Amino acid sequence: MTEEQVGLEGGVTRMEAAFGSGDGDEEATAVVAKSEASLGQIFEQKYRPWDGILGPRWMRNYAIFRHHVYGVFTGKGHRQYHPMVRLLILIIFLASLTPIPMLFLSSFLGDEGGFFEKMWGINRYNLWGQVLGYFPRNLCMWPLLTAVVVGGMISDDRQHGTSAIYFSRPISRLDYTSMKYLSVAVILGFVIVFSYFAYYTSAIVFKAEGWAYLADTLPIFLGGMLAGIALVITYTSIGLALSSISQSRFFAAIGFLSIIYGTKLVSLLIELQFDTTFMYATSPYDCLAHMGQFLLGIPSNYEHPVSISIVSLIIMNSASVWLLISRVTSLEVTRE
Repeated sequence: MTEEQVGLEGGVTRMEAAFGSGDGDEEATAVVAKSEASLGQIFEQKYRPWDGILGPRWMRNYAIFRHHVYGVFTGKGHRQYHPMVRLLILIIFLASLTPIPMLFLSSFLGDEGGFFEKMWGINRYNLWGQVLGYFPRNLCMWPLLTAVVVGGMISDDRQHGTSAIYFSRPISRLDYTSMKYLSVAVILGFVIVFSYFAYYTSAIVFKAEGWAYLADTLPIFLGGMLAGIALVITYTSIGLALSSISQSRFFAAIGFLSIIYGTKLVSLLIELQFDTTFMYATSPYDCLAHMGQFLLGIPSNYEHPVSISIVSLIIMNSASVWLLISRVTSLEVTRE
């Protein structure tokens, strides 16, 4: 810095020389905000309550029912079932109808009292086997069908937070639970009960039986129908109860199969070891089979009274429904 800039005799201080005094900013002035500045507009944004008329209760419930049942046939706008799940349901449904072609073949060949008539004709044992026969129906078909249907029925709602959407709408937990239950029961009933009804009516049509035959076989047909409805209710209750306690669809499916097969296996081992059938009262399938034998007038394979099996079924269904309702009641509106 030169002596001219310092200006010891000119009256310019070092601070003024260092920070640019005299470089053209002598007339600089501060800009002060005007007192009448233009003000912005604040918009009030909030949710407006719905002042219109809500749809009837049955319409809201039907939307839940349609979402699950129609999803079996089409995934557009409904529940997305995996293609392999749909294929498995179709295979089980077609397999449940296999006695119908055998009945047609029997009537075509005129096999009156022959092999086909004994194997697939209408009698107490065949009607019982159509619903409660162990192989292949209750060993493979019905348990697998129930497992794939109930697997994600409630657990998917818990996992993806869909329950928050349901309960933020005017849908009560009772309606939610009832429609889930009805959806599963209708799908299972369509395969199990409908195939049973189709088998019975096909036998009458193919054989060209009259009213006397219908009057003779109708009581045992209704007994088998009641046993089929009891099977649908029991499997639906147990399956949905398991689906409500976990966020994994595989837990519900594997848990259901474990209960059906595990109780059957343990009861069989205890029977072989101790020569008693009382442990079969803990097996859902065996309780249903025992009750079905009673309804169709078939000699029982079990030593214990049928009343024990019926009471056991009532306890199983009551406990499962209680667990289902308690779990759905505890669901929060927010995502878990």
